[in-house]
Amino acid sequence: MTDSWADQLDLLIRARTPILWIRSLEEERVDGLLEQAAQRLGGRTLLRWDFIDGLSGAPNRSGEATRNPMAALACLDTLPPEQGALLVLRDFHRYCEDAGVCRRLRNLASSLRQAPRTLVITAPDWAIPRELEDSITLLDLPLPGAEEIRQLLSTIAGASGYPMAPAVCEQLTAACHGLSEQRVRQLAARALARRGQLGEADLAEVLEEKRQAIAKSELLEYCPSEASPADIGGLEALKHWLEQRHMAFSEEAMRYGLPLPRGVLLVGPQGTGKSLTAKAIAHSWSMPLLRLDVGRLFAGLVGASEARTRDMIQRAEAMAPCVLWIDEIDKGFGGDSRSDGGTSQRVLGTVLTWMAEKTSAVFVVATANGVDKLPGELLRKGRFDEIFLLDLPSADERRSILDLQLRRRRPKHSITLEVLVDRTAGFSGAELEQTVIEAMHLAFAEQREFGEADLIAAASQVVPLSRTAREQLEALQAWASGGRARPASRG
Repeated sequence: MTDSWADQLDLLIRARTPILWIRSLEEERVDGLLEQAAQRLGGRTLLRWDFIDGLSGAPNRSGEATRNPMAALACLDTLPPEQGALLVLRDFHRYCEDAGVCRRLRNLASSLRQAPRTLVITAPDWAIPRELEDSITLLDLPLPGAEEIRQLLSTIAGASGYPMAPAVCEQLTAACHGLSEQRVRQLAARALARRGQLGEADLAEVLEEKRQAIAKSELLEYCPSEASPADIGGLEALKHWLEQRHMAFSEEAMRYGLPLPRGVLLVGPQGTGKSLTAKAIAHSWSMPLLRLDVGRLFAGLVGASEARTRDMIQRAEAMAPCVLWIDEIDKGFGGDSRSDGGTSQRVLGTVLTWMAEKTSAVFVVATANGVDKLPGELLRKGRFDEIFLLDLPSADERRSILDLQLRRRRPKHSITLEVLVDRTAGFSGAELEQTVIEAMHLAFAEQREFGEADLIAAASQVVPLSRTAREQLEALQAWASGGRARPASRG
């Protein structure tokens, strides 16, 4: 957490903000930060309440208001008039649909402005009732920053009797970026139970913890990938551009003044290598690959989609540095926003704002089969570092793809490809791969090795997408030719 967040919290309390919602799952961390704020602001009383244990923090009143939200709100009335206080209400958002509780909060919002007291509601998500919107101020608690994590790890290591070397501490701090304080403590506890100290051996454990966090989420999918740029035929311009962007993640690039890359949008017909490129980027950059199905962001409850989007962003940043693959983004954001009450527009706006302002090493790779349904704000320059068109492969690229597919199955093949290259004009990379597989089926059925004749026969049976969807492909090529996208292949 940065000092600016603590300053903002202090300012809101000093300004007599009546009801403050701190959006976070980290209850213990929020308590610690509020204790520090209470001391900084002249020793204000810090009271806590939850439905099960009732009130705590007030002498001789421990356990009061158990299972009674209305009584919890009344506890401030017993304090001396000039006594400053913070009342932390855990899970209180669940009771605000009650008409009496809602009315009581509205009354308090008015009276608390006359006293140095603040209600603090902690909850990860909350669809605030309309009548309370003007009374409640939202303050997001970010995940622990580098300095917080460094101090926490150093304290734990020192208490174990085995302080960490500065270099090791920096490695662990960077690895734990994006984890909650509670998860960092759990990792440290496991390391101490296993080996009695913290060290480099815990780096793998941190990565596994992040992977498990992704596995528990229904929003993101962790995609292990063995693909590399060598597995992609053609697309030399895109490969060169990606090499340059990879260099921008280095320490030298930061000292040079380069910002972290935002991401790239890959547009093209099906089978041209968009998904394979996303996998190859993650593998060649040695980064985890997280796949997002945009449809998973949309939930039925009002405000739930935006909350899921924030959760997705937080989980992606927890894995940084990583590659976030937004698959078929045109299907997720290509509908009519009027049909969903504007939810898709709000979700898209959240994603685009994050992409423009993010400081984490999350490289976004979005793929789309077409642009006719994509909203204009997604295609505007500056949203992505670049937009590339992955067109149908040229003759040289078809030769490269066919050779790659053949060598993957027959490393020492000597099949002549000139005729086949000519016969496969208009084929996508996926269709070329299917041609090779079909030729193998033809030969295998006759219990012999396949050859050029089988490949030509297989190609004659394929009806390429360039024929069945010619109009859509020509429209996409015309759109890109106007300078809206760079060709992924070298002319």
